[in-house]
Amino acid sequence: MKPKRLRLNIDQLRPLAEGYGSCFATDRITMKRKPVGFMYRQAPVNDTDSGWRFLAGDESDTYVTDPDNHGIYDVNVIANFDPDIIPFLDAPELSAFQRRDGSGAFEPVPVKAAE
Repeated sequence: MKPKRLRLNIDQLRPLAEGYGSCFATDRITMKRKPVGFMYRQAPVNDTDSGWRFLAGDESDTYVTDPDNHGIYDVNVIANFDPDIIPFLDAPELSAFQRRDGSGAFEPVPVKAAE
């Protein structure tokens, strides 16, 4: 896997959502600068994981399962790409939000716990 060049430089990052830990985000957000279209929070997989997963919303299953198409980032990095996520970051595990067509506003989406 080759190193990725994010569409924001480190000197452009502002302290918008510090202290949340790490998250998963696809390259559609970090490399292509697409806004977050779908986000969900699962149980963290380790001590630094926030549980948050961010997708543009137009990724295929094949795209998402390819490790070359996503990365692990600090939540603050993704908040700098799309500050609209910030009001939802304190939502509990098993929360999900999707952008409403046209308005760009997020709305809750029902989530089932994994069995």
